[in-house]
Amino acid sequence: MPASEGMNALRILLIEDEARLANAVKQGLVEEDFSVEIAGSAEAAGPIITRGALDLIVLDLGLPGKSGLELLREMRAGGVQTPVLILTARGLLEERVAGLDSGGDDYLTKPFAFAELVARIKALARRPRAQASTVLKVGELEFDTVKRRAKIGEQTLNLSPKEKMLLELLMRNAGQVVTRDMIAETVWDSNYNSLTNLIEVFVNRLRQKVDPGADRSLIVTVRGVGYTMRAE
Repeated sequence: MPASEGMNALRILLIEDEARLANAVKQGLVEEDFSVEIAGSAEAAGPIITRGALDLIVLDLGLPGKSGLELLREMRAGGVQTPVLILTARGLLEERVAGLDSGGDDYLTKPFAFAELVARIKALARRPRAQASTVLKVGELEFDTVKRRAKIGEQTLNLSPKEKMLLELLMRNAGQVVTRDMIAETVWDSNYNSLTNLIEVFVNRLRQKVDPGADRSLIVTVRGVGYTMRAE
């Protein structure tokens, strides 16, 4: 049995919409003894990522429909810790920074040398995987990112799916400003209408649920920018 089909083969998901490139990269990686699955869009990749059992994701940013950056932010907000190597034609400094700030672990621009791609994949595979806690905590507020449950002390909060996404985003960035754009891209992606006050409505609704009777709100409005959750 080839090593790529064995139990110890590194399992890679290649998210790339250019079929010819995707197939060429897959063939080369299989020859390097990796196990590779291809997804041509973020939407096609979603169920594969949810299924888990991946060691690494190679992600193109310029995907049809939902962008690779949107997918990456959703993954990280949802607690997916699989290492991500961004592979894209977008090579400007600000684009590289955006990709890494959104949760990417490494960044390789097209055109690229295949040997460098393999070297970067092997380097990521050697990196120790941080055992991130699945439970976020801010004061007495807790959010279980796996069970998707929030509670204050022993009281479970009744939150909608989008309220949970918003809460997780704020808790993961406690003490830092979360901009309206970050909220729109993470919670609503490309379906958000910037002319509405939907974000304010959801933040106020969430604030009422996490701050019942509190002297001061955990969620603070940063006027003209966005919101922040107190880290204390």
